[in-house]
Amino acid sequence: MSIFSENINIREVWAYNLEEEMLKIRGILHNFPYVGLDTKYPGFVMTLATQDWTKPENNYLPVKDNVNWLKLIQLGLTFFDENGNLPTCGTDQYCVWQFNFREFNPREDLHSAESIQLLRQNGIDFQKNNEKGIDARIFCDRFMSSGVTSDKNRRWVTFRGEYDFGYLIKMLTSKNLPEKLHEFYENLKSIFPAVYDIKHVMKYSVFMDKNKVAADFRVRRFENGDQAGSDSLLTSRIFMKLKEVHSEAYFENHVGHLHSLAES
Repeated sequence: MSIFSENINIREVWAYNLEEEMLKIRGILHNFPYVGLDTKYPGFVMTLATQDWTKPENNYLPVKDNVNWLKLIQLGLTFFDENGNLPTCGTDQYCVWQFNFREFNPREDLHSAESIQLLRQNGIDFQKNNEKGIDARIFCDRFMSSGVTSDKNRRWVTFRGEYDFGYLIKMLTSKNLPEKLHEFYENLKSIFPAVYDIKHVMKYSVFMDKNKVAADFRVRRFENGDQAGSDSLLTSRIFMKLKEVHSEAYFENHVGHLHSLAES
């Protein structure tokens, strides 16, 4: 299956080529109903006051506050089919998309200094994002009209996806996340009807990160940089490994639940 190939092009999407790349995505949607998802954002500035992580309502509070205060930096999307094949978009390489947004400015906006340092070390150029990045409002219009959202046959795959979907819901609705968890899930189901959160599916500990899970499954990361495109591909590769040992029915039992926001 091509998802494990090293002949992959992570297609960088900026303001100047957004239209072109969205046309490519429109052209492959029908044949590639799975989407691996990852986001990059400025860390965490709000923390959970209580240590009771067993209550989804408690866990939602820092998600809501962090997402509402902070801005999305990068979005990675890996489209694939049920057999783990990736699109080529008329080229001789398999395609993964990485969208770079312009809104976040580390000189002006709230962030975690440690997170920003790590993102810089992994190759994110914030000045380039500010100058050449995508306007979030334009992205929302193109993304929502592309046919990729609100499709009951599309399966979204993430790893601890409460922040990934939180940032996307905030961006796509042009509103802060709602106060109540059930309202958040209503938005999630409306825009992303079928979601698999690997961390929830496998009941991994809150402390188990994606790189450790990938190592356990002997899944290699494509490229060294920890950016949204390569992370969305890594998530998709882990998912395909899980499909080798679990049935479709097993995954369907966990559809629509995000790790820390799901009832245990």
